[in-house]
Amino acid sequence: MNLLRAASLVSLLTLASRITGLVREQLIAASFGATALSDAYQVAFRIPNLLRRLFAEGAFSQAFVPILAATRAKEGEDATRLLIDAVTTVLLWALLLTSVAGVVGAPLLVWLMAAGFAPEARDAAVVMTRWMFPYIGCMSLVALSAGILNTWKRFAVPAATPVLLNLSVIAAAWLLAPRMADWGQAPIYALAIGVMAGGVIQLAVQVPALRRAGVMPRLAIGLGSLRAAWAHPGVHRILRQMAPALLGVSVAQLSLLINTQIASHLPAGSVSWLTYADRLMEFPTALLGVALGVVLTPQLSAAQASGETQSYSSLLDWGLRLVLLLSTPCAVALLVFPQPLIAVLYHYGRIDAHDVAQTVVALRGYGAGLLGLVAVKVLAPGFYAKQDIRTPVKISVVVLVLTQLLNLAFVPLLGHAGLALSIGLAACVNALWLLIGLRRRGSYQPAPGWPGFGWRVALASVVMGAGLAWAAQGVDWIGLRAVPLQRVALLSAVLAGAALTYFAVLLASGLPLRQFLRKA
Repeated sequence: MNLLRAASLVSLLTLASRITGLVREQLIAASFGATALSDAYQVAFRIPNLLRRLFAEGAFSQAFVPILAATRAKEGEDATRLLIDAVTTVLLWALLLTSVAGVVGAPLLVWLMAAGFAPEARDAAVVMTRWMFPYIGCMSLVALSAGILNTWKRFAVPAATPVLLNLSVIAAAWLLAPRMADWGQAPIYALAIGVMAGGVIQLAVQVPALRRAGVMPRLAIGLGSLRAAWAHPGVHRILRQMAPALLGVSVAQLSLLINTQIASHLPAGSVSWLTYADRLMEFPTALLGVALGVVLTPQLSAAQASGETQSYSSLLDWGLRLVLLLSTPCAVALLVFPQPLIAVLYHYGRIDAHDVAQTVVALRGYGAGLLGLVAVKVLAPGFYAKQDIRTPVKISVVVLVLTQLLNLAFVPLLGHAGLALSIGLAACVNALWLLIGLRRRGSYQPAPGWPGFGWRVALASVVMGAGLAWAAQGVDWIGLRAVPLQRVALLSAVLAGAALTYFAVLLASGLPLRQFLRKA
């Protein structure tokens, strides 16, 4: 299996997810603007998403995937399937209890997330949280499926699945929202229905993929089956690994909760401005960081289980070079070309020039830390593959404190943009600390050629950035709202020209791009 091809496949499917996600956000922004009710939806959606990242894509995946890959490498297929069945049974019971507790405790959750909301926004957020909370159950089972399929090198379905959520919300906003008023409900409640429907659909498509791979978990909900599953030693190993992982992911989500709480006390629209900027920033972090993490984690785990230390270090080096090669131009674009990106994507309907300007400053804050945000997705799996979750957790705790100290300095000066800048700068510290940790323990030895590689990437980024800065200043991107197709075509031409310029300079400087082709 070619790792670059696998990572590219995940990136392309993730690109489809992010494009449909942007269409989703564009439709929401144009239909509902940046108002108290749109802030209520964003907060209500963040609550199940927060728990999803805690229990599904976060702590659970970090603990489950390395142990699953190691079990398959050392003990064979039969033992691995027994582990999958036991984990599925325990997870199913945990999700049932969590969903009931979330529906009952929705008012408390909304207060913890956004105490600064006015009564109307708070009440709407509670209703939407209750409608959407079972989504966490669906997505946790989707994460279980993704861990299994990625370990079996079936990357396509897990990467493509998020598209279904976006399409479901788009359909709800387009078709259902206009009818909600006839039923005596606020139109924005249609989005909550779309989220829940999307979760069910995402879960449903996992079944045929798991059956084709021959690893469909055997679901069991009886108490006897639960006791038998609980007795499986692999379940306890995963739970032991989840404890520090849960703390680590909780730190990241606590930072998000604190930032949302702060934003709820800032002018109305602040939560939405940050969300729109975050959605655009997630393009490079998902296409690069998440894709590389998905492909590297099982490979690193298998190399570690087999004692192949050189292969382990080589995999990390390959991933870090791709991070620098592809994240640097993206960071430059977010810093020097944010207004055209935001204007083309969001400047429609109820989004005005003021909303664009407020989203631009938030996007620049995220852009300052993009390299760190992406690099963490590659460096942290280096620890998870060794089943060492405690070290990244300790680092993340310190980074959380640093983020809040930066908030104290930046928010009074920059408002909501200070929150984004704090996250970006703290992510750079996180990535550097993880890198130093891997180097000190001898797990990662950089391959030769880094200085020459670095200056070539820097040169190409500067040349590309100069062209983007000229295009940002030379065109009235806000004024082109009246001719949206012309604005979209112009942006596409500029971005295509920037990409061609970047890679042309790299090739002219003598960088051999074929070095990134790598077999598993």
